Amino acid sequence: MNIEQLFKFTVDKKASDLHITPGYKPTIRLHDVLIPIHSEQILQNEDTKLLLGQLLNSAQKEEFETNKEIDFGYDWKDVRFRVNYYVMRGGHAAAFRVIPHKIRSIEELGLPNTMHKFSSMKEGLVLLTGPTGEGKSTTIAAIIDEINNNSPRHIITIEDPIEFVYTPNQSIISQRELHSDTHSWSKALRSVLREDPDVVLIGEMRDHDTIQAALTIAETGHLVFSTLHTSSTPEAINRIVDVFPGAQQNQIRSQLASVLRSVIYQRLIPNIQKTGRVPALEILFNSSAVKSLIREAKAFMLDSILETGEEQEMILFEKYLSRLYKQNMISRESAFGYATRSKEIEKFIK
Repeated sequence: MNIEQLFKFTVDKKASDLHITPGYKPTIRLHDVLIPIHSEQILQNEDTKLLLGQLLNSAQKEEFETNKEIDFGYDWKDVRFRVNYYVMRGGHAAAFRVIPHKIRSIEELGLPNTMHKFSSMKEGLVLLTGPTGEGKSTTIAAIIDEINNNSPRHIITIEDPIEFVYTPNQSIISQRELHSDTHSWSKALRSVLREDPDVVLIGEMRDHDTIQAALTIAETGHLVFSTLHTSSTPEAINRIVDVFPGAQQNQIRSQLASVLRSVIYQRLIPNIQKTGRVPALEILFNSSAVKSLIREAKAFMLDSILETGEEQEMILFEKYLSRLYKQNMISRESAFGYATRSKEIEKFIK
């Protein structure tokens, strides 16, 4: 197969990823399981260079030769791929994440109605957290597109690379990609406040500078969405604070308590038929009790608020898993396997 045939095979199978790696057959990820394309031969270094080299323009080739890796977006027919192209033991390899051109709605993704609240917010920080490949970007895209479809706002995204491409509707959407549209995160985030934004999407809060910028942008009256890689909503609070020096942490806790609107932890759980995955969430809203715990460095006590905060539309991850199990959407094995608080899941599922 040539690269276009591999793309077609990936899309036709409804796979989430395609891997092209020397020493292996081309491989897709379907429902979180890696499956080699059995009709294909094992790829050699020359095969992968031939398959992948044609995807890069001259500027990208120069960057790849310099850095030995590059992230970029690639459009093929009705599909966009997020690509990481890298060198492995001297050979060329790439991982392709499938990004559909059609942005699915909150309902189409199987997310709870609570998620509609975020598109009507005017300011503050909303964080999506969880491991890589668990649908965080897809969820944020659904919220951003709902804003786009319902209100006249200026939405600026800063991404590496651009994933979902939005169709203009009621909002103006300025999408900026690292390297092709801006030289660095710091420069893009420094200039964003001069670009008259209402909503800012920061692809990932990856270090001290991006976290500080996200807090500042939210503090100045803008709605900010971003992602983190943590295993619970309380851990996201600690991760943000721990990035800063000890002498600065009390100030950051106070700033975070003021600007935070919500933290959502998301995983995709195999459905009971093993034919797809369904989202499971933990949702923390920044109530007065939550603000106090953040300021007092007591994020470890947030679990009790999550468990008892249903009137404020909060939910503990294990309680969400138990709901999916009781609705016959996921298996008992999956509920226990994905839970991070073993005592809690045992309490909810006898």
